[in-house]
Amino acid sequence: MDKLLIVWSSGEIEVAKKLVLLYGSVILPRGYWDEAHLMVWGPSAKLLAENSEMQAMLAQVIESGVKASVCVVCSEDYGVTDQLRALGVEPMHTGEFLTEALKSDWKVVTF
Repeated sequence: MDKLLIVWSSGEIEVAKKLVLLYGSVILPRGYWDEAHLMVWGPSAKLLAENSEMQAMLAQVIESGVKASVCVVCSEDYGVTDQLRALGVEPMHTGEFLTEALKSDWKVVTF
C-alpha cells in the first residue's frame, strides 16, 4: 500500500495554495496514493485558522479522503485548536506520528 504523509509547516499562502492544498486535493482521486495524511504543523496552523480560502481548499482535501491533523502544541499556542477541529483537523502529538511514519512504509514530503 502506498501511503503519503504531507507535513505542512509553511505559513506562506502561495505554498499552501499551489502545493499543499492543490496536490492534497488530487492525490487520492487520481490514484497517486492509496492513503494520505496532511499534518498541519507550526505557522500553517495559524494561516489555516485565519484564511477562509485555505479552509475551503482544505475541505476539498478532506472530502477526497485525506485525513488531517494538527500539532496540538502549535494549535494551543496560536489559540486555534477549536477552529481547526471544527474544520476536521484532529489535534494530536505530531512528533510521535511523524516518527512512526519515518520508521515505517510511509513516504514523507514537507512544505
